[in-house]
Amino acid sequence: MMDKDINNPLDYISEIKQILAQARQKGYTAINAAMVEAYWLIGRRIVEQEMLGAERAGYGDEIIKTLSDELNAEFGKGFSITSLKNIRKFYLAFREEQKGQTLSAQLSWSHYERLMRVSDTEARDWYLNEAVSQNWSVRTLDQNISTLYYQRLLSSHKKELAENPENLDKRTTDEFIKNPAVLEFLKLPVNKSYTEQEFEQALIDNLQQFLLELGKGFSFVARQKHIRTETSDFYIDLVFYNYILKCFVIIELKTNKITHQDIGQLDMYVRMYDDLKRTEGDNPTVGILLCTETDSTIARYSVLHENKQLFANKYLPYLPTEEELAAEIEREKLVIKQQLGL
Repeated sequence: MMDKDINNPLDYISEIKQILAQARQKGYTAINAAMVEAYWLIGRRIVEQEMLGAERAGYGDEIIKTLSDELNAEFGKGFSITSLKNIRKFYLAFREEQKGQTLSAQLSWSHYERLMRVSDTEARDWYLNEAVSQNWSVRTLDQNISTLYYQRLLSSHKKELAENPENLDKRTTDEFIKNPAVLEFLKLPVNKSYTEQEFEQALIDNLQQFLLELGKGFSFVARQKHIRTETSDFYIDLVFYNYILKCFVIIELKTNKITHQDIGQLDMYVRMYDDLKRTEGDNPTVGILLCTETDSTIARYSVLHENKQLFANKYLPYLPTEEELAAEIEREKLVIKQQLGL
């Protein structure tokens, strides 16, 4: 490494900027931790006070209104009745936490506000743990909750493993795949057709968001990966590597309903990749077919059936309502059961 040039003013200016940026980040983290802990303690104190007058009608509303008036007078605006009710809700949702100390330094108050709106306790705990371990921004957390990330995990019937990420040796491929995929960020046309090439280009143009949608551990390897055999040349749409599963993941794109030919092509690509590209230490290659519609008959009677390395995933080019997405998840579960022979 070259020594710093102390005579170069740009070097010392850049270093000072970095020092200030790091100091600001440390200050923000410390303030955030203190604020989240304070809100937890305030919420606990409100609940304790409410319990003292539990038999009096309207007592809870009364103490929150009084508290709001007092705090606003002392500390300025920011402690409205709505805000205090939200702080109370925060304590009730996370009362088992040790004052939020374990997580408060990593998650902001905005993270917790979004988590509080998840009614399913198991799902909320899962989102919380993932937000910490994957360093999700508030925007990413909101996107994953809005698109029912937890519910879309393909192997929701095996969620006891999904909730214990330390047991990587026990985890299987299907715990990393969400179905259906929600690709509204591609801004693909809904009312008119588009080609597979346009679909692929849209994914490449939005690769970072697509990696987030794919899930944990995915890294991009190649587009239109050339595979040459003794007699022919083949081009695989997209190739990724999952460093948790320790395997290559092939993704073939289709802008139509799934066909037997599509599955046969994917199966061939996976076998070829295993034979020609897979190296020692890699687990068997996984193949995913992204299509506009899956089919339970094909899932039952094609090579998809009981094949743990091939997956047919429906994708949605728009952001559905929570009710629409829940219905899609249930439909896809039926297809999955056919594939798994359940």
